[in-house]
Amino acid sequence: MSIQSQIVLRTKKLGVLLRDARLAARKSVDECASAVGVTRGVFGSYEQGRKSPSLPEIEVLAFFLGLPINHFWGREAISDDAPPTDPINLPALKGVRQRMIGALLRRQRMEASISVKALSEQTGIPQSRIKAYELGERPIPVPELEGLLAVLDGRIESFFDQSGPIGQWMNQQKSVELFLKLPTDLQDFVCQPVNLPYLELARKLSALSATKLRSVAEDLLDITF
Repeated sequence: MSIQSQIVLRTKKLGVLLRDARLAARKSVDECASAVGVTRGVFGSYEQGRKSPSLPEIEVLAFFLGLPINHFWGREAISDDAPPTDPINLPALKGVRQRMIGALLRRQRMEASISVKALSEQTGIPQSRIKAYELGERPIPVPELEGLLAVLDGRIESFFDQSGPIGQWMNQQKSVELFLKLPTDLQDFVCQPVNLPYLELARKLSALSATKLRSVAEDLLDITF
């Protein structure tokens, strides 16, 4: 299957996931469109699979709906328990992320030693559009970003927000998911305030090198015996 065919198919699948996320969160098209800074018509075209949102728009929408961003790369239905969002200028944040992703795309292309012309020929995306993407002048639809990264041997996860408010929120969501996967007895142990010193000790020990850990173990044996 060609990159262009993959882009078309991914656009349609993403539309289904977007609609599922919005309905599960009991949000209207107008509310979601306002959150990501697009018109009702544009957001409707996203859900219909005629157009596709950019990664910053996906991030903002995930934050607005209170769901893991991995939903848009999965197949399962999501919970409809949506926590409230903090008062953040989401459209402005989307613009910042758009420029950052453009810069990351350019760096990925340079590291792969591929010219804009060659990248355009392999993806079917016009050179002028790729240049606009790299400069942050145009949002990159997620299927096109995935198509570009397929040629550049990159991973979409490396483009996710890491340090911004949305990135911090996504990391918190991931931490919660990992905590819930722990055995029940370990969850209970972590939640008991009296066990905090043990957790702090475990955190400090995890930062030690193997040599340091061996030395600590030997010292404990000396004390025991």
